[in-house]
Amino acid sequence: MTDRNQALFDRAAQVIPGGVNSPVRAFRAVGGTPRFVQRAQGAYFWDANGQKYIDYIGSWGPMILGHGHPAVLEAVQKAALDGFSFGAPTEREIELAEEILKHVPSMEMVRLVSSGTEAGMSALRLARGATGRSKFIKFEGCYHGHADALLVKAGSGLATFGNPTSAGVPPEVVRDTLVLEYNNIEQLEEAFALHGKELACVMIEPIAGNMNFVRASVPFMKRCRELCSQHGALLVFDEVMSGFRVALGSAQSVYAKLIPGFKPDMTVLGKVIGGGMPLAAFGGPREIMRQLAPTGPVYQAGTLSGNPVATACGLATLREIAKPGFWEALSARTQSLVDGLKNAAATAGVPFSADCQGGMFGFFLLPELAQNYAQVMTSDSPKFNKLFHGLLDGGVYIAPALYEAGFVSAAHTEADIAETVRVAGNVFKTL
Repeated sequence: MTDRNQALFDRAAQVIPGGVNSPVRAFRAVGGTPRFVQRAQGAYFWDANGQKYIDYIGSWGPMILGHGHPAVLEAVQKAALDGFSFGAPTEREIELAEEILKHVPSMEMVRLVSSGTEAGMSALRLARGATGRSKFIKFEGCYHGHADALLVKAGSGLATFGNPTSAGVPPEVVRDTLVLEYNNIEQLEEAFALHGKELACVMIEPIAGNMNFVRASVPFMKRCRELCSQHGALLVFDEVMSGFRVALGSAQSVYAKLIPGFKPDMTVLGKVIGGGMPLAAFGGPREIMRQLAPTGPVYQAGTLSGNPVATACGLATLREIAKPGFWEALSARTQSLVDGLKNAAATAGVPFSADCQGGMFGFFLLPELAQNYAQVMTSDSPKFNKLFHGLLDGGVYIAPALYEAGFVSAAHTEADIAETVRVAGNVFKTL
């Protein structure tokens, strides 16, 4: 039988760099042939060979309701009949903005854009414009899109700034980017002592999803807030991944329950707010957001921003996840998966740790949860690759990389979770 996935990959490689339109899809980290998806429904997708998989990527987070949810599908079809794009305002843009602000009270105004990269880049520009400062802090292992100033790895020391992670990014573009270790309070305090008066913002994923699943400790997050307030820098939460994924109020609502009066100054959103369509946003207090054009001097624009089909998809998704009982059920299902994987690994004697929040989870082939990027890098990569392919062969699709979080949807059933744990248990025995 011809492997259509391989045939399609070979064909794609002739016309698309690496055969994929986003690097992690290429399976370079784990080896093998990418699966080309033909269709998806609920918690499953089918590849070009007709093989069915339980999907724990969910388009990297947006499909919190599962694929093809009836209410979302109906909203998108209706919107498409009215027109794909207008380049002019629509009422639905207002409705989506109001829905977002209703659940994330740290924001008073929000600007819709088309991608997480665009939202992160724009939030940084606004933070710089609002404060009149250029330097900013990010953390190694946190991903904020591929804008030049944000595509940076750690420098050689705390007093130096970051180095470009990618070719094509001139060193002078990242000279104002200071990269620190995640969850390191001592480094954070020293950075503010050295550069506090020059810092526009601290940009952070409160729950990092691009070094698998690593949450900021409560003391670390509390200190981020204190130092930003003390030095006049803005605390920018990148919740592209965690927004409306870990809680209805996003990750910031989780920290607000643990730190009295806590809130970020600005928030970057994506993924779930588009329901699978290209849509993202950034927002904050009125006085900051009014610095944006056309009311302020910070320029930002986008032809497809607030696209009518994308806003229909996102609005329908947000209305569904706001229904009573949704989060309790989703959180319980995700916890069940994590507990099952822990037990299966323990039975097989495999070092394993895992964590979850809402519908987002992650695991490490380590005895304890990683707290920063350096610890994540100590995980057993060959063993993970073997686990990935064992799960794949058993019809379970997780991220084809050691450093990516996973996602459970409302469409995943108890039977799906049980089957996943069964397959994983068999693979653990071979590691």
